[in-house]
Amino acid sequence: MSRVYDDERLAGAYERGNEMPEESLRAWVGLTASYTRCPSPSIIEIGAGTGIFSAAMARWIEGAEVVAVDPSEAMLAEARRHHPHPAVRYLAGAAEAVPAPASAFDLAFLSRVIHHLPDRTRAARELARVLRVGGKAIIRTTFRERLDAVVYDYWPRLRTIDEQRFPGEAEVVSDFVAAGFGLEEVVSFAQPVTASLADYHARLVDRPQSKFTHLTSEEFREGLARMDAAVGNEAADRPQPVLERYDVAVFSRR
Repeated sequence: MSRVYDDERLAGAYERGNEMPEESLRAWVGLTASYTRCPSPSIIEIGAGTGIFSAAMARWIEGAEVVAVDPSEAMLAEARRHHPHPAVRYLAGAAEAVPAPASAFDLAFLSRVIHHLPDRTRAARELARVLRVGGKAIIRTTFRERLDAVVYDYWPRLRTIDEQRFPGEAEVVSDFVAAGFGLEEVVSFAQPVTASLADYHARLVDRPQSKFTHLTSEEFREGLARMDAAVGNEAADRPQPVLERYDVAVFSRR
């Protein structure tokens, strides 16, 4: 997995810049939970970052036990500080070498991780190893052919960069099917992340996403200025929430 998140500054900014309203987080957890009918499911999150989703799944999926894995000690330190939960264990580890025994989990969750994996095929095989037969792997991402993030409106070069970084749907499906999974479905799901563009602008000032490390400081400032101008045009009495849409690919362990 990409080592960019070993940067303590980025790890700290990630927590502040990627939180979402509780209603949106609940909606994501509800969607995730809908793919498993296991009572008290055992869940592993790969690339758990600062633990936002891991702690939320432990809170809102009844009886869930969560193992949250990330290769970055800086991210794990933020997770333990901001999202401690008695049903969550934070462990150092990589997608290609998951620190867990075989057939240990009912559900695996990967959020905004798949494009960071240096060996996606090996990672898929590892997920097949640690999931029980019938267990689900849920990939939350944006496939190359549907890149539509709000940031592209203000930093258009990021789209070109992400077209090189993000895999297409067919590539991911092929890797997971070869590893022993069956594709259940690919759906689109969007939720508000901030109440207004002004709030969204405020959260991006610290460059909280790895994609911004691909821009020069001048490029970043120019994009932030474009967003600031758009904020100035936003009606103060009728702000519009900013939505983020993701593709959700659901695989079942055969």
